[in-house]
Amino acid sequence: MLRAALLLLLVLFGPLAARAEDAPANPGWSLLSGSYDDLRHGVEELATSGAPNVATALDALMAGQLVVDGDSHLFIQADDGSLVDAITGAPVGGDAVDADTLRPIRVNNAVRRAIEAALGNLRLFSTDPAIRRAAADAVFKARDAAALPALDRAIAQEKDSSIRTALQQARAAAILAGNAPEADRLAAVATIAARGDIDARSVLASLGDQPATVATAAATALTSLDRIAQLWGVLQSVYYGVSLGSVLLLAAAGLAITFGVMGVINMAHGEMVMLGAYTTYVVQQFFRDHAPALFGLSLPIAVPLAFIVAGAVGIAIERGLIRFLYGRPLETLLATWGLSLILQQFVRTIFGPSNREVGTPDWMSGAFQLGGLTITWNRLIIILFAIVVLAALMAVLRFTALGLQMRAVTQNRRMAASMGIRTPWIDALTFGLGSGVAGIAGVALSQIDNVSPNLGQGYIIDSFMVVVFGGVGNLWGTVLGALTLGVVNKFLEPIAGAVLGKIAVLVLLILFIQRRPRGMFPLRGRAVES
Repeated sequence: MLRAALLLLLVLFGPLAARAEDAPANPGWSLLSGSYDDLRHGVEELATSGAPNVATALDALMAGQLVVDGDSHLFIQADDGSLVDAITGAPVGGDAVDADTLRPIRVNNAVRRAIEAALGNLRLFSTDPAIRRAAADAVFKARDAAALPALDRAIAQEKDSSIRTALQQARAAAILAGNAPEADRLAAVATIAARGDIDARSVLASLGDQPATVATAAATALTSLDRIAQLWGVLQSVYYGVSLGSVLLLAAAGLAITFGVMGVINMAHGEMVMLGAYTTYVVQQFFRDHAPALFGLSLPIAVPLAFIVAGAVGIAIERGLIRFLYGRPLETLLATWGLSLILQQFVRTIFGPSNREVGTPDWMSGAFQLGGLTITWNRLIIILFAIVVLAALMAVLRFTALGLQMRAVTQNRRMAASMGIRTPWIDALTFGLGSGVAGIAGVALSQIDNVSPNLGQGYIIDSFMVVVFGGVGNLWGTVLGALTLGVVNKFLEPIAGAVLGKIAVLVLLILFIQRRPRGMFPLRGRAVES
């Protein structure tokens, strides 16, 4: 091993001395290039040698950019073909090296793992805490017993408690990879089990021959980690269910208002969602063409515009079609279904039949870990957005004149009309409000679904299920219905599949409606009295 390390050091740094003394090129290169085992051991020793520019050379070796010429001089070759001396970092002119003699240094998986461990060792002493933490994680995954001396030095001088914990976990993984005493191995198993993540389970599950006590401790730890993983899996499914429920809530909230106050079965409600999504697309196209630096503001601007566009279309539909069909639910259903087809074709004519690209701003991209949960920013923001929309709707219904008149019409339409409330305009504004909320839902859905003329069709049935399950016209019932259906759907999907899961949810809903025809929270009003 020492011979291999010396040879690799000679290859990496010998040319500098050779050039200084005008000596012949290093003759040991053919041995190293022909033996992956020698190269791997050389990398391991090189990491602790203290030689300069080791990290740069190893990075290039890992990336396949370290090349050698016929005189065994090492260079780092960039993607554009330019060369840099691997020893000094100085650029090398194209005329100084015969390109035909350059050969890349080949590595296999074993060498790559050795390089990763070596780079981790080198970065354990960085002044940047983030680099030290990343290095500790790299050494943990490499599980290289040769890293123990470097880990001991790093732990002794580390001041950050969280990084010190990561270093101790990496040390435990390295101990299990070597021939440490049994007591040290038992302590290492406990340290890794305390980490509790997938990487910890991978380390414990991959242990080879171990003493009986160590194997028993590892098996016990694996069982405990599996139980914890199952718990986190349940919580992850709940989060996905809440996320789906928030989407259903946004799609169904406007329908709950319209259906509850007016008793209209609006099959074109999904197209209001679709109009909101296309409004988002148009707004983003404007920003892409005229103000790309402000693209992050496209969604906040699209929200009120989508409400206005979908709300205006909703008022026009009510005034031009729905008001002539009150009291005739079958005709209303058929008319709005035909209207939905017209709106789909209208959008298809303007924007085409293919999906349209709606981008996700940087502030909605990415994810973060919360324990064993993976929380994506776009889903989390949609959940918070649904809460804000729900709070705004409830504020409108409770604290505004429109909300008071809507509640009056809901509870007793004839009495409200006799008190001077213009019920036709309340119908129009209510329909517009419900359609506007659907347009806002389209803004959110554009971030997680394809924007196409058929977007609304995927949510209209689910929206009616939510409204009927929660109780027609009751927003709190809509909230609970959306969350319940979302969570149940996410738990059934892994068992029965996406299609059978939806069928199972529909069957359960039918059985529930058989016992409670008015939903969980029935609301007294015109929809019930009729």
